Amino acid sequence: MHVLLATDADWIVDEVTAALGGPDTSFTVCRDGHAVAKVVAERDPDVVITDLQVGSMGGMAITMALRLDESAGALPHVPVVMLLDRSADVYLAQRSEAEAWLIKPLDALRLRRAVDAAVAGDAYTEGLPALVVDATADDTAVETVEADSAEEEPANAG
Repeated sequence: MHVLLATDADWIVDEVTAALGGPDTSFTVCRDGHAVAKVVAERDPDVVITDLQVGSMGGMAITMALRLDESAGALPHVPVVMLLDRSADVYLAQRSEAEAWLIKPLDALRLRRAVDAAVAGDAYTEGLPALVVDATADDTAVETVEADSAEEEPANAG
């Protein structure tokens, strides 16, 4: 798998390469958001991981530029995983049509899940309410919205 990582933060490069690195994974780091589309055309990555802030062009603008070039036939579709600073940024990820997004701080398991989902054509999202549909006794569907949490409750061992 070839990963294009768009960030100007060294700690993001370190965390992403540590989490996703392996013998079958290569990385291209792009520290200028304006150059991402050109690098996508040259390198044909399997996935783009973009930080929310990359110099003077953020992850939302990068993703929207990729989608615009795709719709014009200038670039193939490339799945995007956006790294968000806070849960309020989820709206930006949704509007930009990113396949997946994570809310920092990052961890290897969540990052791997997000990338695997995006590459498979699925979505991975954080910070959205979960929609639970319950059936009542008379088979009427009742929708309940519950808060989504990136952390799971610990299970008791006994």
